[in-house]
Amino acid sequence: MSNHHPTEINLHRQSRVLEITFDDGSRFDLPCEYLRVYSPSAEVQGHGPGQETLQVGKEDVNIERIEPVGNYAVILHFDDGHNTGIYSWSTLYDLGANYERKWQDYLARLEAAGHTRKAPDA
Repeated sequence: MSNHHPTEINLHRQSRVLEITFDDGSRFDLPCEYLRVYSPSAEVQGHGPGQETLQVGKEDVNIERIEPVGNYAVILHFDDGHNTGIYSWSTLYDLGANYERKWQDYLARLEAAGHTRKAPDA
């Protein structure tokens, strides 16, 4: 578990990217689609291993607002109505540090399920 805390969080709405800098100097640019499909919510993750729900059609999702939760997390309010995931600092750090592997895993799961990811709207 990461003990890193963000020092800066910036939402770039036009490019649909959440930029997060942590106290160890790490900086991650996390696409809104990626954050949405890896939401820590029960709706996405299920209530146990193997109960995850593959998220499809999230290419154009954006974040409407960021709500602080104490001093340990944020809730991301997405424009598709999803807002039940609590993104702890350790979750966000993990999503940033493991972006390439997790993104490739997501694309492979989409393909295996017979879904084609469309190009996001410009």
